Amino acid sequence: MASNDPDLPEPSGDPQPGDLIEIFRPAYQHWALYLGDGYIINLTPDDFSFSLLKSVHFDFKAVVRMQLLKEVVGSDSYRVNNKYDHSHTPLPIYEIIQRAQVLIDQEVSYDLLGSNCEHFVTLLRYGEGVSEQVSHCFCVLCVISLLMPTYEAKYYS
Repeated sequence: MASNDPDLPEPSGDPQPGDLIEIFRPAYQHWALYLGDGYIINLTPDDFSFSLLKSVHFDFKAVVRMQLLKEVVGSDSYRVNNKYDHSHTPLPIYEIIQRAQVLIDQEVSYDLLGSNCEHFVTLLRYGEGVSEQVSHCFCVLCVISLLMPTYEAKYYS
């Protein structure tokens, strides 16, 4: 289901092969790459018991899966979001798809800060893994680290 949220830009039409798909989960965004014919490729945790927060501190394994977009999205919303096209040149579509197909069912390392689902799909599309989610997470961690000495000085002095 495409997004109905008025704060989100309108989807740019039906996904085309090689497009980045941003899926809006309740607490985060999941990223996939559209292959065509309703299928995407994305990372799925090898162990679904891992929480997202644990992945900040520990590396774990993920499996590259080819799945139907509608099944992965479920009741959430999504949009086509090739947001890095202004700063990175997409690889030719045939190369993006070929690179993706080679990885189907492969186990890969995953960690939130260095190798997450956004890194994975941008590596396929641009040849370079990029993730704004990491930048946002890093900014939050910086603010927390700046505030912590004040908190400690006030309450532990």
